[in-house]
Amino acid sequence: MAGSPQGQFVTLGLGEEVFAVSVTFVREILDYKPPFAIPDGPDYLLGLTDVRGRGTPTIDLRMKLGLPRATPTSTTRILVLDVPLADRVLALGLVADRVIEVVSIAPEQIEIAPDIGVPWRSDYIQGVVRRETSAGKAGFVVLFDLARLLTAHDAAALSQAA
Repeated sequence: MAGSPQGQFVTLGLGEEVFAVSVTFVREILDYKPPFAIPDGPDYLLGLTDVRGRGTPTIDLRMKLGLPRATPTSTTRILVLDVPLADRVLALGLVADRVIEVVSIAPEQIEIAPDIGVPWRSDYIQGVVRRETSAGKAGFVVLFDLARLLTAHDAAALSQAA
């Protein structure tokens, strides 16, 4: 695969962990504002965020991944994504502790997702990329498989919320 074109990814942080999503799915990045709560939704569904006059279901990415909830800070952001599903595209807001940067990743840099040793479910993961951290240590960036992050049940619940 040498010479394959590089993909662009938005990296985001949840605690000490770094994740990434392809820029092709990112519509915009917003400063955090508490979403309008929806009763009886899944625990990870924070509610609706007004995105240019449209109610966009917004999820707490930490809760979806089984990580503890965190209090929003000045660096908390909402990534507004267009997630391709089997029969439509779902507008979705993901709350992240922080957005880090846009990076280029070549396909040959992507390793297969590990099955063990990570605190989140590996079926959400497209792969991992080794990167050096700012402290000079080896680290990983986890690439999301957005279509698998949302089950059919999740997509139906989020569509109803919108």
